[in-house]
Amino acid sequence: MSKLQALKNFRFPNVFILILIVFISCALLICINFFTIKILSANRAYVNGESHYSKGQKDASRHLITYLFTKNPAQWKLYLEELKVPQGDGIARITLLKAGDNEVARKGFLTGRNNEDDLDDIIWLFENFKNVSFLSKAINEWGQGDKLIFDLFVIGQQINAKIEHNILTAEDQKKYLKQISSISDRLTVNERNFSNTLGEGTRKIKDLLIIANIFFILVIVFSVCLYYSIMVKRLLISKKETEVKNENLVIVNRELDRFVYSASHDLRSPITSLKGLIEITALEDDVQQVRNYLQMMHQSLARQDQFISDIIDYSKNKRKEIIMEPVSLKELCNEAILQLMHIENASRIKFTQELLVDQIKSDGLRLKIIINNLLSNAIKYADCSKPEMFITIKTYFSEGQNKIEVTDNGIGIHDDNKAKIFDMYFGTNKNKGSGLGLYIVKEAVENIRGDISVFSESSVGSKFIVTIPDSYAV
Repeated sequence: MSKLQALKNFRFPNVFILILIVFISCALLICINFFTIKILSANRAYVNGESHYSKGQKDASRHLITYLFTKNPAQWKLYLEELKVPQGDGIARITLLKAGDNEVARKGFLTGRNNEDDLDDIIWLFENFKNVSFLSKAINEWGQGDKLIFDLFVIGQQINAKIEHNILTAEDQKKYLKQISSISDRLTVNERNFSNTLGEGTRKIKDLLIIANIFFILVIVFSVCLYYSIMVKRLLISKKETEVKNENLVIVNRELDRFVYSASHDLRSPITSLKGLIEITALEDDVQQVRNYLQMMHQSLARQDQFISDIIDYSKNKRKEIIMEPVSLKELCNEAILQLMHIENASRIKFTQELLVDQIKSDGLRLKIIINNLLSNAIKYADCSKPEMFITIKTYFSEGQNKIEVTDNGIGIHDDNKAKIFDMYFGTNKNKGSGLGLYIVKEAVENIRGDISVFSESSVGSKFIVTIPDSYAV
């Protein structure tokens, strides 16, 4: 065996090991982000549920006090109706603690006015993390609150019995009023402790997510760079192989350089910003300034999250097969608006929908990517200096084709940039996006055999029109 061949055999295993490391790191990073987002989503659902629990309890107490002094049967009915909210949550808690029927727990949570779409996450978090410190403490506070709710129920029954038998005295009214107020005050403390405990758990999870992202991103970048170094050395070993494969290899290396640059800049830049903000926050005594720094940290994480989301959309659009199926444009638009309301200034924008076409036959994944990215761009590049900001979404049938039109009165696109907006990594403001959004939109539109056009004027606004051939219409 020649020395050259021996060297090649030595290098091959290293390359495959690095690829395996990158693959495993990416898979773990995606899994960690997925489960972290799932946990944070469930935490959010619990906090939202606590607000319904608290409101139901306070409304029930108010109606019971009114009933105590007015003896109005309508107030009694309202009291019973509002008390069902915390009672429903209590039934769900007891059922899950006993590893009972999840359907019973679901009904209890629905009675507690929790959103049906959140129930799977709520039950999943309870079943898998009920013994973890932060959730265990929250469940304990929840249980104490349920005992007080039962006490409130008992007092209500006593009041109702005395009113029905017409034996309620003024002294009874004072006694029961004092008891109801005491229970309400104690419940307020329990509810506050419940929310604070979940908030503390959420912050710890965010910290772990940042550490995990930093670690795996460094592993990926290091592995990719090392892989690149090994590939270059392999090219130097055989000049003949280099000449045969040179053209393709140049293309691969160029794409690899762009990816390494984008990954190292767009993924590590928010982390660098966070580290700097953390250092100056540690030296800051002004609470308001600390809040400002925290808001800047949140924005930095949001940019990183958007970049990761763009990479995932790009991967899905590249690799997922096209599946033609009935798709509701109305559902996709409503879902996209709801998901994008977290973006800065989104709540100030007036959204208008004129959907003359709803059901079409197309690829649901690509349409979702197209609508989400167009609306996201319109929100991010809104003109905050205008007294009224709007985004209009239209769907209609014209010239034998289905059209999706997104119009805004944002900052618009400069004439010099119109030819570049669909290029990969092109962005007029890197602080607002990764530069992948419209590139992904263009590819997704082409994958469903459609077309996209843009009309824009700087400082006036933009209009994007997506055309889908009529052959796809239901």
